[in-house]
Amino acid sequence: MKTPDGTRPDWMMYLTELAQALTAHGWRLVTAESCTGGWIAKCCTDLPGSSAWYAGGVVSYSNALKTSLLGVRTETLEREGAVSAATAREMAEGALARLGGDLAVAVSGIAGPTGASPGKPVGTVWFAWAVSTQAVTTRCAHFPGDREAVRASAVEMALSGLCEMLRGTPAPHGWA
Repeated sequence: MKTPDGTRPDWMMYLTELAQALTAHGWRLVTAESCTGGWIAKCCTDLPGSSAWYAGGVVSYSNALKTSLLGVRTETLEREGAVSAATAREMAEGALARLGGDLAVAVSGIAGPTGASPGKPVGTVWFAWAVSTQAVTTRCAHFPGDREAVRASAVEMALSGLCEMLRGTPAPHGWA
């Protein structure tokens, strides 16, 4: 079930929690998206007042843009591929460094129906969550379904992962 604007109700729960936590920390979120094609950014900006906590993002579908806009190393892409922990990590680190956020999420995956390779079937998605004061966390998921289902599942995991990170992150000294 979706709301009239296309956002799923459970996503609004994550977005509301995210907005409250980022506001309390005085932080801004940045996003680096590949297979989700800007869907995470769209969800963030669906929430009124998001400009207080969402700085913006990059949709880097091609490897060339992952390199030029986010600083993903060519060597990483050649060695690990675009759908890998290393690439997702570098996308998140690049988003923090180049977009000026305090918290970042990066997503790179194979939504299908084509694009699978040995060891990376359709539905494989790598995530990275980065806080400017901590090590990057990566996670791989394998989602069933068609292209839209894989992408929707990736958006939900990205949002829930952001909330998870913020639940375990104390506000910096001197910040609200």
